[in-house]
Amino acid sequence: MAEPTETWDLWFPGPGATGLPFARSRVNPKDAQDRVLVHAAPQKLNVTVRDAEGSVVARGDGLERHQPGPMSYLVRRGAAITLEDGWPTDADIGRLVLLPGGEAGILKAWWNAPDRREWRWQVEFYNQIRS
Repeated sequence: MAEPTETWDLWFPGPGATGLPFARSRVNPKDAQDRVLVHAAPQKLNVTVRDAEGSVVARGDGLERHQPGPMSYLVRRGAAITLEDGWPTDADIGRLVLLPGGEAGILKAWWNAPDRREWRWQVEFYNQIRS
């Protein structure tokens, strides 16, 4: 039996007439849980999460970053998505990371300098073909 999936659709509402897609990722909800990391998120985001049938299960509109950095958190509380600024810590190892374009991986390692002017990270990717 196939694992359940959700589609996380991240939209950059600023440019052009109606905005641009930032990332669309199909992930296992067990991997997403209630918090995911987003790499290089734009200043503003709209997020829609749909179940395998296409029904909207969570959303956040007009989410804004307020601090620079390579990562942001998307936090799900019921049907609401919020954005939190932050840098990964050891507690985030194993957390799902959404990348621009839609690739999704699992954070395996993270390090940043105390002054946050450099960082190093490792992400694991897994895929399968479903019939």
